[in-house]
Amino acid sequence: MPSYTAPSKDMQYVLHDVLNIAASDIPGYGDLDRDFTAAILDEAGKIATEVLSPLNPVGDTVGCKMENGVVYTPPGFKDAFAQMQAGGWPGIDMPEEFGGQGLPYVMGTAVGEYFSSANQAFTMYQGLTHGAASTILAHGTADQKATYLPKMVACDWTGTMNLTEPHCGTDLGLMRTRAEPQADGSYKVTGQKIFISAGEHDMAENIVHLVLAKIPGGPEGIKGVSLFIVPKVLVNDDGSLGARNAVSCGKIEEKMGIHGNATCVMNYDGATGYLLGEEHKGMRAMFTMMNEARLGVGMQGLAQAEIAFQNALAYAKDRLQGRDVTGVKNPDGPADPLIVHPDIRRNLMEQKSFAEGARAFLLWGATLIDAAHRKGDADADGLISLMTPVIKGFLTDKGFDMTVQAQQIYGGHGYIEEWGMSQFARDARIAMIYEGANGVQALDLVGRKLAQDGGKHVMAFFDLVKAFCKENAETEGMAEFIEPLKRASKDLQTAAMYFMAEGMKNPNAALAGSYDFMHLFGHVCLGLMWAKMARASNAALAAGTDDPVFHQTKLVTARFYMTRQLPMTATHLARIQAGAGAVMALEAANF
Repeated sequence: MPSYTAPSKDMQYVLHDVLNIAASDIPGYGDLDRDFTAAILDEAGKIATEVLSPLNPVGDTVGCKMENGVVYTPPGFKDAFAQMQAGGWPGIDMPEEFGGQGLPYVMGTAVGEYFSSANQAFTMYQGLTHGAASTILAHGTADQKATYLPKMVACDWTGTMNLTEPHCGTDLGLMRTRAEPQADGSYKVTGQKIFISAGEHDMAENIVHLVLAKIPGGPEGIKGVSLFIVPKVLVNDDGSLGARNAVSCGKIEEKMGIHGNATCVMNYDGATGYLLGEEHKGMRAMFTMMNEARLGVGMQGLAQAEIAFQNALAYAKDRLQGRDVTGVKNPDGPADPLIVHPDIRRNLMEQKSFAEGARAFLLWGATLIDAAHRKGDADADGLISLMTPVIKGFLTDKGFDMTVQAQQIYGGHGYIEEWGMSQFARDARIAMIYEGANGVQALDLVGRKLAQDGGKHVMAFFDLVKAFCKENAETEGMAEFIEPLKRASKDLQTAAMYFMAEGMKNPNAALAGSYDFMHLFGHVCLGLMWAKMARASNAALAAGTDDPVFHQTKLVTARFYMTRQLPMTATHLARIQAGAGAVMALEAANF
């Protein structure tokens, strides 16, 4: 059975040595000293390792069951959910006035990685609730907040998001679910939604569905979509639970992975709903949840890569196979361990450099969210808006790739279920699809985010990289990290200029290169993170750290990323500059 150990040492390193959060002027960050964050991370790590991780294969093999309309989660899930509630983990970064702990988002992100690595399917129940609660917090009335948030923050009630219908996924303007206004100000919601994660289960006494629907007589297409709170059980005026609403689970989807999460077909048969936000402004409100969810999904890509890497590394050190071509390394055994072989090392280094770079990238993104929300920093808000499709798309694409590479370390055993490696690949695969498939993320990046506010935010990113390179150009030991980053950043700027030059006269040229641009951008972001980590570790070594091996290892890994991974930006640029000709040349009938 696979195992999991929370990477608390690396998390602390990123938070304090690289990002220096305790010195930040973001409100609440001054309390995040090393001892405080260590206490939180250590406790979260124990729950992840001791409670959630052992249930991961159980959820995968047993899955969820539906009997007479009731969905039962896998054995052990209810008890684990109760432990999460008792520890206050679902509301760690939610407002104290609604029962949360009020910590910055960056801490919720850090512990969220642990929980997602240990058991992604389980963690989705509280993760979706967090997103739904954040949407009500941002767009709800005072009465709606008072009614729903305390229960949702505590996860006594859970939450969902309902967008997709059988005939429409990304194109939500085609939806048919309707909401008929009632005399008392409520609505009757009728329609069917599919792929609803955590849509029905036995771990909470109520489920608060956020449902997109159209009010008759509204504008056509996406402009006529509104958002509604539709609880599974209606809530009385005194806050107690009343009658069952006219919403039900039609079936549980049979999926490739995340079997421990109930992915449901939800039927709304004149269910009572309440408008959340303004009429016909549903997408504006839903994007509060979707943007948070996209960052969470990017974290899932990292999380699955991390646990897969941990197990592949252990296997490579233990499994004896062949002899080192430079000389025997295990003379007392019949063969040397796998890890002596260069191709195994290449594989493991790709996994290690991705996971550690992605962790720094994700936590840096979380600090931008905190700066935007806690400081009102509009520039940080614009920058994280730009980064959201990169975090979601690049980290999930590469995260899945890394789980496959980890599986490869095992050879044939990686394909056998008892070793558990296939679950990581199967669970990681969905992250590339839900919350906006990665092709859509790439289109969003190139079609909307680059030009947002006149290109202000992408220019701010270029300036950020340029300033870092200039600031550290003369720092001893940094040239080998600065020069590759400068080349990669130049490739990114060249690609952006290509889109500006070609996009208006030939939109297909921009769209055909959008996926490559998303990956090019992702590599530059990880390159920046590795350069920041190299600076931090060089400084630690110069100051006489008591853990030189850790920092020397960071520098070796940074060199690997700079020399073996970051050069991919040139390939992506070449493909972008090739335009749309070869992509669009074939007639549809000739494929």
